[in-house]
Amino acid sequence: MLAGRKSGQPSRFTVQMRRRLKLWSALLGFLALSVVGYLKVRVEPPSSSATVRLSPHPPLGALSSPRACVRVIDGDTIELAGGERVRLIGVDTPESVDPRRPVERFGKEASEFTRRLAEGKSVRLEYDEETRDQYGRTLAYIYLPDGTLLNAEIIRQGYGYAYTRFAYRRAEEFVRLEREAREHGRGLWGEIAP
Repeated sequence: MLAGRKSGQPSRFTVQMRRRLKLWSALLGFLALSVVGYLKVRVEPPSSSATVRLSPHPPLGALSSPRACVRVIDGDTIELAGGERVRLIGVDTPESVDPRRPVERFGKEASEFTRRLAEGKSVRLEYDEETRDQYGRTLAYIYLPDGTLLNAEIIRQGYGYAYTRFAYRRAEEFVRLEREAREHGRGLWGEIAP
C-alpha cells in the first residue's frame, strides 16, 4: 500500500481525470445542443403560430403592405413616406440628379415618366435576395396600384436599361424587355438605331 493514501480512495491522478472528463463531456454536450439548435432554426420553417419577424422585409417574393410614394428622386429611385429611399431592382435610367455629373440624355424624361406613374400613389414592394445597395437604399420591385410592375414598365417603354451588373430574379425578363423596346424604337431607343 502507498503511503498517504487510504485504501479504496482514488488517486489524485484519477480525480483530475474524472474532472477533465466531466468538463469535456459538458462542453461537447453544449456544442452538440448549439449545433442542433442552429440547424433547427436554419432548416425548419416557423410554426404557424410563430408571429416574430426578424427582418423588416417580407419573405422573398412576398409583397409589402401598401406604402405611399411621396417623391421620385430620379428615374430609378423613389422616396416613400417616412423618408425611405428605394432603388428599383434591375433598372438603370439615365442620370438626372447626380451633382457630380451632367444630366444625361433622356434623364429628365425618364424621371418624369417614373413621376407620372408612381409619385403620390400607394405602391407595394417586393424584395429579391439583396435588400440594400451600397448607399443604404432599399432594393425592391415596385408594384403600382393597378398591379403594374414599375421596374418592368420603365424598361418596356424605353425609359431605362436592364441593369445587368448584379444578379436578380427577373434579369432575363428585363433584358428581353430592353431588347423589345430597342427593336420598336421606344423611348430613348427612338433616336438610336437597333
